[in-house]
Amino acid sequence: MPESRYQIVVIAHAPSPNTRRLRDAVLRGIRHPDIEGVDARWIAPLQAGPDDVLGADAVILGTPENLGTMSGALKDFFDRSYYHCLDHTDALPFAFYIRAGLDGTGTRRAIESITGGLRWKAVQAPLICQDEFDPAFEDQCEELGLMMAAGLESGLF
Repeated sequence: MPESRYQIVVIAHAPSPNTRRLRDAVLRGIRHPDIEGVDARWIAPLQAGPDDVLGADAVILGTPENLGTMSGALKDFFDRSYYHCLDHTDALPFAFYIRAGLDGTGTRRAIESITGGLRWKAVQAPLICQDEFDPAFEDQCEELGLMMAAGLESGLF
């Protein structure tokens, strides 16, 4: 097995069986058999900190939509990490997915505002898994993880 060249950290709040399915699908995509040299690590937002981001080559964020915005756990992660990462993670490739009961608009805006301040580079449009849970959401999340891993491996970002 080749030595890993790239690290993707998945910081995803997954409090329910369905949000865990989405998180696991992202990790499956990153760990696709065609991808070599990319490692994935999931960290719950309440355990994640700035060192996890500073040591990563890319970040994938995941959150349910809670009261029209990101989960409190993901917000807590940003509250504790923002200033430690500011000016040290410019252009960090990232992507995110939202398990939205509504339309995900407030959640998307909040994440884009924070990551914009950090000057992270979105490498894909946000994935919003909206309305009733659909097993197709898992395929979309797996594709998101695979895209991130393939992009890193190929030097696209």
